Amino acid sequence: MHVVDDDASFRASIARLLRASGFHVIVYESATQFLEQAPVDACGCILLDVQMPGLSGLELQDGMADRGCLIPIIFLTGHGDIPMCVRATKAGAEDFLSKPVPKELLLGSVRRAFLRSETAHEHYDRLGALRRLVDTLTPRQKAVFALVVRGKLNKQIAFELRTSVRTVKAHRHEVMFKLKVRSVVELVSLSERLSAPDAVRA
Repeated sequence: MHVVDDDASFRASIARLLRASGFHVIVYESATQFLEQAPVDACGCILLDVQMPGLSGLELQDGMADRGCLIPIIFLTGHGDIPMCVRATKAGAEDFLSKPVPKELLLGSVRRAFLRSETAHEHYDRLGALRRLVDTLTPRQKAVFALVVRGKLNKQIAFELRTSVRTVKAHRHEVMFKLKVRSVVELVSLSERLSAPDAVRA
């Protein structure tokens, strides 16, 4: 749980509330300090002030997106407006709350953000495991894999790779064995998961 706010008294009070509710909390006095100290793959969520000296909360959100950071953001601000809220939400913010925020509203938002964070990390962990399986394929097996998922028949693959149908069949068997799938349908599904837009950051 990360709290980024330039108001020392607010940081302290929010940290006390969150710790009393069972969360491990790390506080930062600026967006720059957060970028320097927080790991990119951290779980949990960020309570982020919008307007701070130096790097603003919205600029930090943009910077995190560029780094592929998966941590959900809950904006807390005493000076928010509708365009600011819309921009933050379109960029993927979990919530946009005004200070002072009721305890139950804040905790509910934090719990949803934690659930989203855990789900996202599980998803990208699975993608990482699939990529490691694909990395075990030889260059020729990867070529066969790419052609199979495009719907090419064995004889078409053999012609394109200038090899025999028998050799293609042997490569297909190895590909399916290494990728732990039992059918071409599963092979295509695996390929689609790895090429999906949300797989790019994993």
